Amino acid sequence: MKVVVIGGGTGLSTMLKGLKEFTSHITAIVTVSDNGGNSGLLRSELNIIPPGDIRNCLVSLANTEPIMKDLLQYRFKDGSLKGQNFGNLLLAALTDLNDGNFNNAIQITSKVLAITGKVLPVTLDKVNLHATFSDNHEVIGETEIVEYGKQTQSLIKKIVLKPEDVKPTPDVLNAIENADLIILGPGSLYTSIISNLLVKNLSNAVATSLAKKVYIANLMSQPGETTGLTIESHVKELEKYIGAQVIDAVIISSTKIKKKYIKKYAEEGAHLLRYNKRDKLWKRVTMIEADITRVNETEGYIRHNSVELAQCIFQYGG
Repeated sequence: MKVVVIGGGTGLSTMLKGLKEFTSHITAIVTVSDNGGNSGLLRSELNIIPPGDIRNCLVSLANTEPIMKDLLQYRFKDGSLKGQNFGNLLLAALTDLNDGNFNNAIQITSKVLAITGKVLPVTLDKVNLHATFSDNHEVIGETEIVEYGKQTQSLIKKIVLKPEDVKPTPDVLNAIENADLIILGPGSLYTSIISNLLVKNLSNAVATSLAKKVYIANLMSQPGETTGLTIESHVKELEKYIGAQVIDAVIISSTKIKKKYIKKYAEEGAHLLRYNKRDKLWKRVTMIEADITRVNETEGYIRHNSVELAQCIFQYGG
């Protein structure tokens, strides 16, 4: 089965670890609008595509010695390099060695790590997200958008990429066209998933593909981006930007989470995503509830269980 995954962030890289146990035909299409943290710094100083989400996907799909994975995730603790990630620096160096070709840098790293499948940045152009909020205020930049939402509690009314006519990376549209299964998410609704759909011709490719289309519902809301939204709202927003009602199924976690972990997230302004089984959306979209969540009891993080999520996906997409 040929699987295409569209997204970014922690959710995407977590899911990829599980997917590679079930198929070798994986194409991860990854957002490149990040402008914060170490990736954002390299983006601004070296004028490259932000490498962080790409790096995480490469590590998740890697079939190499654990030390190599650890090396790519290593973050310097002291000195002038404090906070810098080695894997990001490696991708930046390989880009420079390849005359600025970031895609070549990814392919070289893919071979070194012997990854399962393929990782593609959604575009090789430098892009920024522009969001208009419910108070009609416009904010530029992924980090700034999330921060403004947190501060004002305003909701995103519209989001676009600038420049608007950026082309997808070679092979992106072909992968979507030939896919048997397209997975959207998990990940931040606007900044990790919809940001990909804004690239020229990509939403139309998803809409017209004959592949089954599955949305992996997030476990928690994201403060500053999806506060107060339901799972049904997420699906409707996705289909608004795709331009058609094409989502076939939504996978929702049914795992019971202890109140102490929910409270920890509530302190940061996040809540469990709610849904209504009687919503008319479920008359045309298949709802799949499954026990697919794990909790890091040491740090209190709520995450998808990568293998159980992948198993659920393949039971449906089959």
